[in-house]
Amino acid sequence: MAAHVPILSSPSTSANSPNNSNSLCDFCHSRPKFSNGTKIHPYCGKTCADKDKSKNQIPAMGNQPPQTTVSGANCNFCLARPKYFDGTKTHPFCSKTCAKNANGLTNATGTCQAPNCRNPFYTKSNGPLGRYCSAAHKALGETLCIMCFQAPKTTLSHFCSQLCTDNAEKGAPVILNIPVGHVTFKSVANQFKASWRHATPCPPVRRVYKICLPASSLAAYDTYRTSYDLNLFGKKTGWGRFGRGIYTSSTSSKSNDYSQNDCKSNLKAILLNKVIVGKGYKLTHDLTSLTAPPSGFDSVLAEKGGTLNYDELVVYANDAIRPSFLVMYEP
Repeated sequence: MAAHVPILSSPSTSANSPNNSNSLCDFCHSRPKFSNGTKIHPYCGKTCADKDKSKNQIPAMGNQPPQTTVSGANCNFCLARPKYFDGTKTHPFCSKTCAKNANGLTNATGTCQAPNCRNPFYTKSNGPLGRYCSAAHKALGETLCIMCFQAPKTTLSHFCSQLCTDNAEKGAPVILNIPVGHVTFKSVANQFKASWRHATPCPPVRRVYKICLPASSLAAYDTYRTSYDLNLFGKKTGWGRFGRGIYTSSTSSKSNDYSQNDCKSNLKAILLNKVIVGKGYKLTHDLTSLTAPPSGFDSVLAEKGGTLNYDELVVYANDAIRPSFLVMYEP
């Protein structure tokens, strides 16, 4: 994917203290890794090493012997389990389940996409009505955890459990594919469409990815937060109408004007961001000398009118903004 995602400033999110988790056993995560004086081993002892090896074995099927996954190379989809090794080749996923989920829950055999269901698609005389066997499984499939795709997500999270939340954080920074039809995909696509205010037709959203950030990055953002969050589409940064800041807009079509591909592509990209507004200073005219918000304010709210056709929100601190979704759409 070669595209200028329309926020070019990178937040400074380095932690203030070193991360000590790398010094703990890869299996139990509670005792220090064993060192023989010349080499630090991945485990605290033989017990944890044997348990981890046993965990990574795939049970035998038929007359085939048990097969072992490759340690240290995690699945491209779940990021939590090692990639499957068949004795000759290392596969990109840990299992058939993750391989299927990575392809957006598509299945050419016509079986229901709900976890562990093998029933055929529900069909009428004119063909199938979707990718599920029933309305109940359709509702389940559209609300699955975007990490494991095995259980419904909780109401206030994209994940089903603390384990999946932790696995996403461990793999961060990472983007997770949101399947078409998922409630989160629909929500992001609807925001994109509703905020398209130019006269040109709104292009269809083809892909949505959830952006998972390291805990240190989120902590810096949470520390900075003094007000409320807005979901905004980011555009190009630099010396603009309101000085050197990080520019966003609630108008997706305005951000589209600043999204540029480096090479030929059938999709463009913008970011849907969380932005801390704080106390906003309202402007309707250019003020290019700004390198920070006016005294007593946290951001600049550039409102429609004067020299502006569409709204802008400008922040001047890296920790005031974090990307939440990557949105891919037709040019």
